[in-house]
Amino acid sequence: MHAYAGEYLRPDQQGHKRTGMLAAENIVKRFGDHLALDGVSVTVPPGKIFGLLGPNGAGKTTLIRIITRITGPDSGRVMFDGRPMTEADVAEMGYLPEERGLYKKMKVGEQALYLARLKGLDKKEATKRLKEWFDRWEMGGWWNKKVEELSKGMAQKVQFVTTVLHRPKLLILDEPFSGFDPVNADLVRTEIMRLRDDGVTVMLSTHNMGSVEELCEHIALIDRSHVVLDGSVKEIRKRFSDYTYTVDFKGSHVAFANALAYLGELIEHKEEDGTCTARVKLLHGSSLNQVLAATLPSVEIIGVREEVPRMHDIFIRAVSTATPQQVPAGFTE
Repeated sequence: MHAYAGEYLRPDQQGHKRTGMLAAENIVKRFGDHLALDGVSVTVPPGKIFGLLGPNGAGKTTLIRIITRITGPDSGRVMFDGRPMTEADVAEMGYLPEERGLYKKMKVGEQALYLARLKGLDKKEATKRLKEWFDRWEMGGWWNKKVEELSKGMAQKVQFVTTVLHRPKLLILDEPFSGFDPVNADLVRTEIMRLRDDGVTVMLSTHNMGSVEELCEHIALIDRSHVVLDGSVKEIRKRFSDYTYTVDFKGSHVAFANALAYLGELIEHKEEDGTCTARVKLLHGSSLNQVLAATLPSVEIIGVREEVPRMHDIFIRAVSTATPQQVPAGFTE
């Protein structure tokens, strides 16, 4: 849909050259004596779903407000399509804040049209797009209802639609699944992935680690006003791997344990219907191939799976390392 227009040098400690359709560079923001953001730099790759994560009060919402130009930084800058962001770029964004609100006495269709017109759509085009969305999401019967008649989840669906109706290049969603039942949460997840596939760049701020696991390709974790972890989800998982594998085999678990020698630690094992399942942690810089070569003469290996660390556990470790006295709050499975 939209091509990335350039690249820039992010002035962080590593000095790596990165590309991204959105980037915050060394953002500093104070509110009185409170330092909300302290030299925060994040890069959002084009056409990806990017997770902006962190405990409550870490600075996520402040960063989002700076990106959307609701407020300004004390220092630093925001780049958009490889150039300094301008006020005109806000029209290319869709922002669904965590604090939602509609005019309760207005009719749903009237409210949706009003918000669409604020995004620059004329009445005819706005009505056409809204009808398409309302039909697709089975919301047609809501058009003439008053907003106050809607449940929280129904109102959130209306707000999601009005957020994406003008087809933004960048979509910023702050806790988009809050208050949704599982069916509608899946509906929104599917829509987010469809928008990503259509070329929309999505920034997703959430505490729900299940959504991060399922949707996000890149993440940044902010804690106490600093970025403590950022990169691709695949690379971060590899970085936090403890090299533990689940090995299924037939044969004696004693022979298997003896064959491991100094290559791996047998954490636990169980046997069911003649098949043993063992959890093995590699030791002393050994490789999986070495473990398999050592154990194959003693047992029949059926399958091997690496235990990939969960993002929930990674974030707890990252925050605990950065701030040893803090127990991270607000993360859910």
